[in-house]
Amino acid sequence: MTCQHLKEAGAPEPRAPYEGGCPECVADGHHDWVHLRLCLGCGHVACCDSSPRRHMSRHHETEDHPVMRSYEPGETWRWCFVDEILG
Repeated sequence: MTCQHLKEAGAPEPRAPYEGGCPECVADGHHDWVHLRLCLGCGHVACCDSSPRRHMSRHHETEDHPVMRSYEPGETWRWCFVDEILG
């Protein structure tokens, strides 16, 4: 099953130099992020919903970008926030 958002999602590179960890967590002095996600709308890298601050979900709520993907090595799955579909 898929949706239009997943079909149209791009494949951007991270929009800022990436040095490891959730950039927002690291900037605030936190190192307890769990996994990383990449916004396919703009290339923003942020932590997952298993992390205490859930920065990628916050990014979606603020920016309304519909699709993100795992940014973990070896993982290629994507998630549509709007239609709640894994792709």
